[in-house]
Amino acid sequence: MSETLQNNGVTTPFASDADLLAQTALVVRAAGAAALERFGNVVRYQTRDELMSALAANDDAVLDILRPRLEALRPDARWVSEELDGGALPAGEWWVVDPVEGNVNHLHALPDWAVTATLVRDNQPVLTAVHVPLTGETYTALAGGGAHRNGLPLHVSGTTDLGLSIVATSQARPDEDEKVVRRVGSSITEMLVDALVVRISVPATLHLLNVAAGRIDAFWQFAGGRADLLPGALLVAEAGGRITDTEGHPWTLASDGFLAAAPGVHAAAVATLSR
Repeated sequence: MSETLQNNGVTTPFASDADLLAQTALVVRAAGAAALERFGNVVRYQTRDELMSALAANDDAVLDILRPRLEALRPDARWVSEELDGGALPAGEWWVVDPVEGNVNHLHALPDWAVTATLVRDNQPVLTAVHVPLTGETYTALAGGGAHRNGLPLHVSGTTDLGLSIVATSQARPDEDEKVVRRVGSSITEMLVDALVVRISVPATLHLLNVAAGRIDAFWQFAGGRADLLPGALLVAEAGGRITDTEGHPWTLASDGFLAAAPGVHAAAVATLSR
């Protein structure tokens, strides 16, 4: 049963993780509606400053809904303000959000974008909610409680042959270090040899939703921020997939590579990415 606490005279939910996830899903859906209202026309820009301003305007409009509502749900949880940042967090609870995951797609009137919110406790994702406004799909996962799309259970694919697999990768951020860019290019070449089809697009979260739903069989990325990997990592793990770095070692927020795969193709994907 949920408890309540008094916070400056306001009664605030102090929910179980399952209750908190349900409320978080409502928040990302409300925030997604705000992002959807801004979607439809290509936003033109001539300079990097104009691009950054347009991206920030989208983020701010959605954060105006996300941040106060999530902070009300978990008043003591701290807030990660930079979605491209990576690495481990200090101990305790943190909200890791991406108000418009795939923001550059949103600006170009492309459909691949979503709103995400993940609660991280001592560097482990506890719960996540991802809303895709254009499809009306809300993906949720609770550590130890499974992964769902609109309330229905998700399961990764049963594929066992990488040669019959659809796999995907993504560019972690603009202006990536040249060594990382060349590593990405080499890995794509290797996967083009070994897999059936390779999909290459942003953002990472949309690919990871597809892995969790069994639509594609593996996703990998080099580098990357917390906000683009944590939601999908929890969803895939709770849907029965394997999460490691690209060499097959346990993945952490400090890892420089990430692999999410159906169990039947994980070892082959590691072998390909390790060449």
